[in-house]
Order: sequence, then C-alpha cells, then structure tokens
Amino acid sequence: MIRVVTTVSLVANLILVLYLPSAYPPDRFIGQLRAEYELTNEFWGQGAGTRTLARMLDLQAATRQISPAPPLASSPPPNSVNLAVATQMSEVNSRLFDNEYFRSTESLFALATYRFSMLMEGLPFLWVFLAAALFDGLVMRIVKSKEFLRHDPEIFALQVCAGILTACATIVAFVLPVAVPAPSFCLVPLALSVFTNRAIANFHRRG
Repeated sequence: MIRVVTTVSLVANLILVLYLPSAYPPDRFIGQLRAEYELTNEFWGQGAGTRTLARMLDLQAATRQISPAPPLASSPPPNSVNLAVATQMSEVNSRLFDNEYFRSTESLFALATYRFSMLMEGLPFLWVFLAAALFDGLVMRIVKSKEFLRHDPEIFALQVCAGILTACATIVAFVLPVAVPAPSFCLVPLALSVFTNRAIANFHRRG
C-alpha cells in the first residue's frame, strides 16, 4: 500500500509540474511571487519578507551551478570548424531553452523556491514541537513492546501514507500559481510530526 501511494503520488506530481509551465505564462508565476512577497511583509513583517527573499535568491544562485543550460565556454581559436560547431551549439541551446515553456519553468521554480523559503522561515519556531512528537512516538513504541501491546500495522501504513500525501500536496502548493495563505506552510511540519508520531508508535518492536 505504501509503495503504491508513493509511486502514484510522485508520478502525479511530476505530471503536474511538467504541465503547469505549458498552461501558464511566465508572468503569472512572477506576479504571484510578487503578490506573496507583499502578503508576507503584511503578515510576518518586513524583516521576515526580506529574509525569505534573500534565502530564495541564495537558493537560486546555488541551483544555477547545476543548470541544464550552462554558459558557453570561452571562445576557441577562430577557424571554420570551431565556428561551425559554435553556431550549431548556439542553435541547439536556443531551441531547447530560449522558448516560452522553459521561461515558464524558470518562473515556476522561482515561485516554488520562494514558498520553500517561507516554509524554512517558520521552521525554527517548530523544532520543539517536532522533537517532542518524535520523542513521544519513540516512548510509546517502547512502552507498547514492554507491556506486550499490539503494534497496529494498519495504523502505521495509514499514517505513513498520510505523511506521503501531505508532502506531495505541499509540493503541489509550492508550484500552483494561486494565492496560498502565508501561515499555511507552517502547518505542514506540524501535520508531518503528528503522522510521524503515530507511525513510530505503531511500528513493530521486539522485546
């Protein structure tokens, strides 16, 4: 069950991420990013909005190093063969990357990076809750094993599947060019910690 849910969710996410750039122009994603930056400033304050934007730019700079469209190397010595190769490579790069779909993909990635940065902005305040949920799940698992209580595999599978679906739904929320409330991303770690707590508590343990 867990494998089926994981496979179907990942395939659905991949299809959606590849489809969205063909359905929306680059301006739609950039406009949504600007709107959410303004909402972040209003809800969290100017400092949080600036930190989120700076984190997004740092992530963008890091990913450019592994971009599928690297800059061309320095110019080779001028001769007919090198000139022909450079011309062909320039045409190939232009056909592959200088088009509306690829520009929309870059804009989608910028929006997703900003929303991920927004999630990271609220994460430090949730570490205590996450650690407590993890510790509580481990303690419950040990207590059940010592008292010979049954670890329910059905509940374990349901909690793991719920965590997978939550993570995939978060990816969808990252890339959709629609308004997403600023506090909603803080709920994702809380939900995942609850699912993790219940899954650990019902994971089989001997002795």
